[in-house]
Amino acid sequence: MNVDSLSPPKNTPAEIADERFSWITHFGGSFDLVDLVVGRAGAVIDYEAVEGSEYRPFDPNQGNYTLEAFISARVRTSEIGAIFHHVSRHLSDRPKREAIAWNELGVRVLHHFDTEHATVDLDVEGGRAVQHSFVDYTWLGQADALVRHQISPRVGVFGRARGQLFAVDDEVSVRGTQTGARVEGGVRLSGRGGVMELFLGYENRVDAYPFDRVPQHWGLAGLRLLSR
Repeated sequence: MNVDSLSPPKNTPAEIADERFSWITHFGGSFDLVDLVVGRAGAVIDYEAVEGSEYRPFDPNQGNYTLEAFISARVRTSEIGAIFHHVSRHLSDRPKREAIAWNELGVRVLHHFDTEHATVDLDVEGGRAVQHSFVDYTWLGQADALVRHQISPRVGVFGRARGQLFAVDDEVSVRGTQTGARVEGGVRLSGRGGVMELFLGYENRVDAYPFDRVPQHWGLAGLRLLSR
């Protein structure tokens, strides 16, 4: 589970933009269906809700679903696999007749290594949008880096950076390739049953509102709960 409190900039092109983005929450996770040591197969399920203050102080306006199936092979400290990734975007308490979704077929490479003072996890993936509705994406790519340093058995610090790339269909839109990014850093508290992360960060999000092909950016403060 993840909860972000957003601080959108005040100089947005549309006055309504600030009111649509106040909170972002995530519920979901990744789990293995089969693990044979040399490889594994599993799924990712995530639900993202976006809340603003357009009509009321706590106003959910988006619900976005991510479903993914993956199969991978382990090679030393790395993992290489294939993914089938589906994203479906919806409006909450607002009319929406047109589907907004895409299916991506791609590859993912995971790599983990330890340094003297930290652990590093790298995640690089990319693929082709084999089906899409409304969106103009053709190729998608993402790179994620997570660095963690343990201060004591229960307390640590971490930093995370993520970059995204969306190539677009010139016949649908002439806006060119879109790029997004997110950086965050904070404290990691470990308990017997799970982990809690408290963090500050910044995000530049591509197509933040489903029907607007316009990026939004904001500062954020968040809390994340993870299983061990």
